[in-house]
Amino acid sequence: MTAPPPPSAPLPPPPSYEETLGSNNSAQNPPKGGQPPPYPHPGPAIYVQNQVAFYDQPVHMVCPSCGHLIVTHIDRKSGTLSWISCGTLCLLGCWAGCCLLPFCIDAFLDVDHNCPNCHALLGSYRRL
Repeated sequence: MTAPPPPSAPLPPPPSYEETLGSNNSAQNPPKGGQPPPYPHPGPAIYVQNQVAFYDQPVHMVCPSCGHLIVTHIDRKSGTLSWISCGTLCLLGCWAGCCLLPFCIDAFLDVDHNCPNCHALLGSYRRL
């Protein structure tokens, strides 16, 4: 390791925008003079599905599939709560069509979150 430059010596300028976005492969871009680059290049971001909280509203996130900054597209589908509510209403005597109301109310439906760019399924929110 080398000693830091004296206080009177000017610091080298930071790398340009193009240099920071350049390749992380040191074999393709060897450092000048055998010294390490002044700033380490960040690695790729890793996203774990369980770290993102999916609810019944769209989520602002980076898609782990395509890497774009997105707001998720949500699809509402009938799930366990919808069917249990429908069966309960049938048992209570609402068999003439009122038992189908849980399939029309958003509070009873499950939600799937998809990427609007690559259409990958990013996560789901299940009521039950």
